[in-house]
Amino acid sequence: MPYFSRWKTIIVWLVVLLSIVAALPNAVADATLEELPGWVPKKQLMLGLDLQGGSQITLKVEREDVVKTRLKAVIDAIGVRLRSAGIAYSGLSGTGQDLQLRLRNPAQLEAARTALNALMDPVRIGGVAKDAVSEVAIDGSPDGSMSAIISDEGIDHRISATADAAIAVLHRRLADLGAQQPKIHRQGADRIIVQIPGRYDPEQVKYILSQAGSLSFRSIDMSMAVQDAVNGQPPFNSEILYSADDPPIGYLVRKQPIIANQDIVDAKSAINAQSGNPVVNLRLGPDGAARLAKATADTAGTTLAVVLDGAVIATPLVRKAITDGTVQLSAEMSPEGADDLALLLRAGALPSPLTVVEERSIGAGRGAESIHSILAAGAIGAVLVILFMLGFYGFFGAVASLAVAFNVVMIVAVLSATGLALTLPGIAGIVLTIGMAVDSNVLIYERIREEVRHGKTLREALDFGFSRAFAAIVDANITTLIAAIILLFLGAGPVRGFAVTLAIGIVTTLFTAFTLTRVILDVWLHRRQPTQLPDGIRTGVFDGAAFRFMAIRNYVFSLTALLSVISMLLFGAMGINLGIDFAGGSVIELKARAGNADIEDIHARLDELNLGEITVKPFGSPQDVVVRVHSREGGENAEQTSVILVRGELEDAYEFRRVEVVGPSVSGDLTKAATIGVLASLLAVLLYIWVRFEWQFAAGAIVATLHDVLLTIGLFVVTGMEFNLTSIAALLTIVGYSLNDTVVVYDRVRENLKRYPRMPLPLLIDTSINQTLSRTVLTGATTMLALAALSIFGGEAIQPFAFVMLFGVAIGTFSSIYVAGPVLILFRLRHGAPGGDAEKTGGTGMHPAKGAQ
Repeated sequence: MPYFSRWKTIIVWLVVLLSIVAALPNAVADATLEELPGWVPKKQLMLGLDLQGGSQITLKVEREDVVKTRLKAVIDAIGVRLRSAGIAYSGLSGTGQDLQLRLRNPAQLEAARTALNALMDPVRIGGVAKDAVSEVAIDGSPDGSMSAIISDEGIDHRISATADAAIAVLHRRLADLGAQQPKIHRQGADRIIVQIPGRYDPEQVKYILSQAGSLSFRSIDMSMAVQDAVNGQPPFNSEILYSADDPPIGYLVRKQPIIANQDIVDAKSAINAQSGNPVVNLRLGPDGAARLAKATADTAGTTLAVVLDGAVIATPLVRKAITDGTVQLSAEMSPEGADDLALLLRAGALPSPLTVVEERSIGAGRGAESIHSILAAGAIGAVLVILFMLGFYGFFGAVASLAVAFNVVMIVAVLSATGLALTLPGIAGIVLTIGMAVDSNVLIYERIREEVRHGKTLREALDFGFSRAFAAIVDANITTLIAAIILLFLGAGPVRGFAVTLAIGIVTTLFTAFTLTRVILDVWLHRRQPTQLPDGIRTGVFDGAAFRFMAIRNYVFSLTALLSVISMLLFGAMGINLGIDFAGGSVIELKARAGNADIEDIHARLDELNLGEITVKPFGSPQDVVVRVHSREGGENAEQTSVILVRGELEDAYEFRRVEVVGPSVSGDLTKAATIGVLASLLAVLLYIWVRFEWQFAAGAIVATLHDVLLTIGLFVVTGMEFNLTSIAALLTIVGYSLNDTVVVYDRVRENLKRYPRMPLPLLIDTSINQTLSRTVLTGATTMLALAALSIFGGEAIQPFAFVMLFGVAIGTFSSIYVAGPVLILFRLRHGAPGGDAEKTGGTGMHPAKGAQ
């Protein structure tokens, strides 16, 4: 790698300076943020809900609701058009997406088709003609019978349009609620994800987000008794609606409302001065006020029906005409219910009710504790890593520590500038980045040491050291970057948060390892002009390593194969403790308001609710406990009902610190997305290795990776730890680290194949492993120090995750030697590659493992 020119050095330091400036707002308190100079950006790092607290709710547009609404609209449209054309008909009805009718005069079939032709016009999607879909297909027969089919494409279009319209309404509702910086975005065709930072009543939020809020005042049809309409057929312009009473009361009401949501200008909750009951005062626009005045003048002395989302909530008596455009809505509701109803009416009705299919709510206190624990653990881990690097590399260790520190600063700067949220799994991505960054510096340093031992000057050693380490570092980082990018697009929730920080960290690692570190060392060379490596480098203890790893490969490989088979058998026999992400259900973290949590009492109280299988376990301190309600039959609503019942039973004695509810549709989607993401990541990485190396290397990487995955799964089976989306992130962290380790060893094997083409393969692999042993030990040790700090001091939220990663790093380091190496021998790796340097080594190609560097 050539000497850095002055302008390149200036660019490197300018990037570092900009990163520090972008990250600076995170180092000051919010109150003093505005006191910073005007040229300093004010954007701070956005924390995920699992760190700062808040709610993430996934809403779904139900296809059945859209089909029902669309069927009713098509029936009404057909009736209106046929009556306008003077065509008599009977039996107009439908089920699902099919409807039928019969013309009283079959001779009017063509006239009927002409009248209904506009219903079959294609609807443009997004204003693009080529994407137009036909929503309705109408057919008729000579006997006067006609049928209509609402197409699946038409329903899909209506679902998408409903979701788009719902997002605008949700924004208004959350703004009225006072939510700060909520995020609302589409997921797929029928899902809407709402993220609300801060502390809000999750039950209130779910009600406000999911209720359609469709209000109307209707006239009651007195032309026939309600029971007669139930037993027979109600008039065409009327329908039967029921109250929310127990038992419900039926009413025959006119379909055409007197006033509806669009007529309401304002709505405010209040307390009725005479009755003391909560009410909602409505103010109508001019058109609505005029229609209400006329209707109430015509129906004075009778009752109206107030309908909310298809249910009759009140039947007020009309004593006189209402001419001032104000209405006081009085129904059976609490003051909080009146506030919520007024909010819904001010924001407008949703085009369709939405179903809550997933909820993840974190209390602000719980999030603050997680941040404190992780920061403390991170600080301890960072100090241990710095001390370790200083102890082995002295001045070079200080440079590496400085580069890693700037690496983290750059990650924070990118996250702050882009507004991407930092999550708990995202912190895991940073931990892996630190390990890979240290690994990059160790690789470079060890290459520099090799070149110095081979007689090169320090300047030449730096040039060759950076140049020869480049391929191994790039290969190792690109394999992980491929996995991160695929997870970024295919992953969900925590997995995506992990992928974001990991992808950013890989890019910043390449920058700090190959530019920043080099600039610092160039400055040191220029100013000090040393002739030898600085004091304090102690990795020479590995120079004489001549371990015969492959001599016992058959025994160790057989043992690891046996352990892998046992893991598979245990997994098949015992299964794995799937979390709610994949199995559905609810997880509720509780903290006793006074004293310690009483697990037996909680279990007894919840058993009386008949919620099915319930698990209650301690969590952290004696005050904390975790309740898991396993998935129930009944779909999404059953899962939400479970949480409501648990809250009602325990809220008086326990603080609800975390609530996660995953319905069956979401758990199925998460399982599919996680599986596809993991498999796609592994496939892409292995294809890259196949292209960059011989096929035997790719096979070795596959076997070593499968070994690590199987043993990690065995850990979950044996310990009974919950396997959830965060576990997927941990598993991928292990895979990324293991592949990184394996690629470094393979890169040295490939280099030695060209240098010593006649050396027996087992001896060549031993030589390669011994040559990279210092890097393997140092990288593994620094990464495990950081993970050990998270495991011990990181708090309950991240300790299981860190423990799995700690286990994975250990087996990943092991597999890079005792699995990846023997596989190359097993598949008879070709050596003696073209361009080998056998002649330069005296023609024998033999080179002893001892001291081979």
